[in-house]
Amino acid sequence: MTAKSAAAAARATVYGYPRQGGNRELKKAVEGYWKGRVTADALRETAADLRRSNWRKLAEAGIHEVPTGDFSYYDHMLDTSVMVGAVPPRHRAAVTADPLDGYFAMARGTQDVAPLEMTKWFDTNYHYLVPELGPDTVFTAESAQQVAEFKEAAALGHTARPVLVGPVTYLLLAKPAPGVAADFEPLTLLDRLLPVYAEVLADLRAAGATWAQLDEPALVQDRTPAELNAAARAYRDLGGLTDRPKLLVASYFDRLGEALPVLAKAPVEGLAMDFTDAAAANLDDLAAVGGLPGKRLVAGVVNGRNIWINDYEKSLATLATLLGFADRVDVAASCSLLHVPLDTAPERDIDPRILRWLAFAAQKTAEIVTLAKGLAGGTDTIAAEIAANRAALASRAASPITRDPAVRARSAAVTDADGRRSQPYTERAAAQRARLGLPLLPTTTIGSFPQTDELRAARADLRSGRIDTAGYEERIRAEIGEVISFQEKTGLDVLVHGEPERNDMVQYFAEQLTGYLATRHGWVQSYGTRYVRPPVLAGDISRPEPMTVRWTSYAQSLTDRPVKGMLTGPVTMLAWSFVRDDQPLGDTARQVALALRDEVTDLEAAGAAVIQVDEPALRETLPLRAADRPAYLDWATEAFRLTTGAVAPGTQIHTHMCYAEFGDIVQAIDDLDADVISLEAARSHMQVATELAGHGYPREAGPGVYDIHSPRVPDAREAASLLRKGLLAIPAERLWVNPDCGLKTRGWPETKASLENLVAAARTVRAEL
Repeated sequence: MTAKSAAAAARATVYGYPRQGGNRELKKAVEGYWKGRVTADALRETAADLRRSNWRKLAEAGIHEVPTGDFSYYDHMLDTSVMVGAVPPRHRAAVTADPLDGYFAMARGTQDVAPLEMTKWFDTNYHYLVPELGPDTVFTAESAQQVAEFKEAAALGHTARPVLVGPVTYLLLAKPAPGVAADFEPLTLLDRLLPVYAEVLADLRAAGATWAQLDEPALVQDRTPAELNAAARAYRDLGGLTDRPKLLVASYFDRLGEALPVLAKAPVEGLAMDFTDAAAANLDDLAAVGGLPGKRLVAGVVNGRNIWINDYEKSLATLATLLGFADRVDVAASCSLLHVPLDTAPERDIDPRILRWLAFAAQKTAEIVTLAKGLAGGTDTIAAEIAANRAALASRAASPITRDPAVRARSAAVTDADGRRSQPYTERAAAQRARLGLPLLPTTTIGSFPQTDELRAARADLRSGRIDTAGYEERIRAEIGEVISFQEKTGLDVLVHGEPERNDMVQYFAEQLTGYLATRHGWVQSYGTRYVRPPVLAGDISRPEPMTVRWTSYAQSLTDRPVKGMLTGPVTMLAWSFVRDDQPLGDTARQVALALRDEVTDLEAAGAAVIQVDEPALRETLPLRAADRPAYLDWATEAFRLTTGAVAPGTQIHTHMCYAEFGDIVQAIDDLDADVISLEAARSHMQVATELAGHGYPREAGPGVYDIHSPRVPDAREAASLLRKGLLAIPAERLWVNPDCGLKTRGWPETKASLENLVAAARTVRAEL
């Protein structure tokens, strides 16, 4: 096919769409089902309505080929485990008795059975459930859900493409099951898994699917020759099947690099590639392999992870270049639109001058359609759209909203000394022990306590004017008093105020910093039914006034025990926001760090002896390619040290991280120079404690003993067992006892019981020592 005919054939598509619905109908239905207020049939009908609505919106916008299989009640990796029959033995009875309840048990656990481990999906804030595999794993095809959803879309008249997690990525993201040797490699099960995928593909073909998408984002990471050989074998075998749809192998989040020649040679009909941040590298690599003759190329030129409008002229130039590389070029977002909010239209509170710079899922869909039209029919067919796009981009570039000379001058004046504590850790530790007087194995929590319906109602009442500020603050004081009283009675050593005034650990601060914008309806799925509203970082950052000192000081006035000041760190403030793309991330991180440094200094001046600066996104934001990591870790760790570097030796700095693979960043954790770090460890069975010990980590650490993302209550024996395991790696004088993460999403009954058991476990192990 010539470049001209490849352009004329251009179509618009997406890989996935937000699942939740305009009013988070899915969240409400699922949580209602868990509480017994919604029946299984009603939940399924809500899900079907949401799928139908998404397909209709996409088709009406001009998307030629809609995805199916991207919808999930909880997580698409968990759906894949169900599809291939990889149900852990401890969950099989529940899945057999009731597949829906068993599905949620794998995600959340029950009082008697632990859930699957959860971790971050590549370098995003989406969390997936980690498959548990071993040499005895038997795969079986369970394609009913995938086939049914494809048939739903087809029956409505849509051209549909089923989307599956590819077999190589599925195995590369899996872990050895409990009791299996730690060095077991799930990828060795590939030959056992491929026939199951063959059966699923045959079922989809029988249902009428002409194309199927297999997502292989793991191939954009550094891969060994053995892993690349496995990918080659997988797509040689799947491509060689006769009873299957055409195969589109999708990559996203980075460049394919050394995996591109493997997939280019594979007998598959199409590749999808990311041409946003990875555009230059993927273009060079396509040229190096001689293009994709005879194949379909789906070009992800619209950023599926950020919310800034597309640059049409830049994207069209990229698409024009790609026409010479493939038999057919289609237009898409760089990844699933799961990672952005639904629509800017309901955002009435954002300045219209800024709103024109933003594109959520609905707007990105329109951008994809416009670009496909321009590619197929020529730029004259979209001349008006190009002119409007050019004007919007120019208005952002010239806007004073994005620049603050005072912030830039302060940032430019930072020196290396600003990011160094005045004394080394050993001297600080002695000063902190003398000041705090804590017992061996001190107990604490991560920060937040349950956000009750009453607290949410109080915020809603304040927004609507049903109560005034004085009435709202009285409710907050009462909640803080209850949280402090409970912690004292339970016997926790270092307390928190519980954060009842905070709507979200990033949004709360963003609303008080210049340069940030808050959305009203910009919900994005983090995991399961947990949705967040990432703020928009649009301009230079500064802190007009203290943000947390008042409530922290009030809590401290209620107790003689130390109360932690609680802040969100600069890297997480960036990672869990939609960050500006018009300057280097390191520059923005420094601005946020300086604003937070002012808050840390004010907390210390108000008497805070312990200040926690959470950085759960440090690992999440780690670049997928090793070559790109040193530069990122340099500015990321510098930003943390700049935030905390001004405090006195006797002030103890904590940090917290959760639900990530920490082994890759142990040196960076060390480089933060925090006095204490708390980390998620309950689901991973204290793996991180071993990793810290292997590195020789010299400071204090609290690997979690209570999995807060499950409703189950761990008893004291279970917590004590994890503590003893932690002590095998971390000496008692440096080991803390805490949950995995904040308690915001839990209910009060389970929180109280779990923390009482946590304290009892610490006392038991203390006595043994």
